[in-house]
Amino acid sequence: MNAKFPRELKLLKTDEFSSVFSFRKRIASATLVLHYQPNQLGYPRMGLVVSKKIARLSVSRNYMRRVLRELFRRNKSNFKGIDFIIRPQKSFCAKNYDEIVQEFDMLVGKLNKK
Repeated sequence: MNAKFPRELKLLKTDEFSSVFSFRKRIASATLVLHYQPNQLGYPRMGLVVSKKIARLSVSRNYMRRVLRELFRRNKSNFKGIDFIIRPQKSFCAKNYDEIVQEFDMLVGKLNKK
């Protein structure tokens, strides 16, 4: 099993983020917002935006990034050619992990229906 998160699966540049945000398609749940845009690459790419307004401590922001990255890595076979950005609306921690997994799966299900 390949447990890496390779560079080509990441949105890195500002214009890549801007193009996804300007496409103006999004799906939201209580904790997460998923902005998305189709791409021509044939594989998914993900970006994360975790602001200081949501979690003041960098430890908390980094935990949220790690969890969301892992959820994407586990589910990347469910996505084809799509760029998306995940943006938490509320802070979450280890005790909310199961809720976040359920919300992420729900968002993926909604995205696959579209």
